[in-house]
Amino acid sequence: MTGAQDSGLDRPNRLAHIVIWFGIAITAFPLWVAFVASTLPNQEIAQVPMRLIPGGLGPEVYASVLGVGGNNRSVGMPVSLMMWNSLVMAVIIAVGKIVISLMSAYAIVFFRVPGRDVLFWMIFVTLMLPVEVRIIPTLKVVTDLGMLNTMAGLTIPLIASATATLLLRQFFMTIPDELVEAAKMDNAGPVRFFFDVVIPLSTTTIAALFVILFIYGWNQYLWPLLITTDQRMTTIVIGIAKMIDTAGGPTDWNRVMATATLALMPPVLVVVLLQKWFVKGLVETEK
Repeated sequence: MTGAQDSGLDRPNRLAHIVIWFGIAITAFPLWVAFVASTLPNQEIAQVPMRLIPGGLGPEVYASVLGVGGNNRSVGMPVSLMMWNSLVMAVIIAVGKIVISLMSAYAIVFFRVPGRDVLFWMIFVTLMLPVEVRIIPTLKVVTDLGMLNTMAGLTIPLIASATATLLLRQFFMTIPDELVEAAKMDNAGPVRFFFDVVIPLSTTTIAALFVILFIYGWNQYLWPLLITTDQRMTTIVIGIAKMIDTAGGPTDWNRVMATATLALMPPVLVVVLLQKWFVKGLVETEK
């Protein structure tokens, strides 16, 4: 009887594991195809169906794209340099968004100023404006300030974040009022309370936001496409697009797939390293 009950209880667990592994397989299969294609000659990639066993060109192709980049028809920049540009841009955007959002959310929650709710809703309304609506005036401002082909031009216009402000505000509202009163009794001013109490309590939320915002900055395509004309400022996403010949000429698909595989590494590494904090920051409700 007990064995039958245990079997009945285990059946939903087995079904859940089957669904999970099925989802993993669907997600991982295109990545495996990209990796295998990066190790094959272009002639074998064009075959239908393409084989799913890695070939022997992997080390040669990866060393080539890291050191040289695309061919003469494409961007012609080393992938290592493009990845460095994307890494710097993503880190600056993520850190800048978090710093500004921390200060704005702190001011909205803990400072009793007239119209603070109106200010918050003005920030919130910007979530309804797609990037395309404000990209032309933003480009005009950046051009007038002489920030084309600069890291400042790539990052500063993308630093403000209504989403991060909203999430941090919701978390700050869960901080007990007793902590605020205790800080006042200890003669702790707003700055000390911010750094000694609010920031330590927000560690997991900040980590979760960093993961989300880093991936957001890393995957930027439209803004870097408009703001950069110098090849030395090319990001990895733009580099992949330029490596694909859209004029009907041949494309070195093994180089494209190798570059795409390398472009996955930094976001995956960030997610893996911050996985525990990321999950805890998203699901933890009691602080």
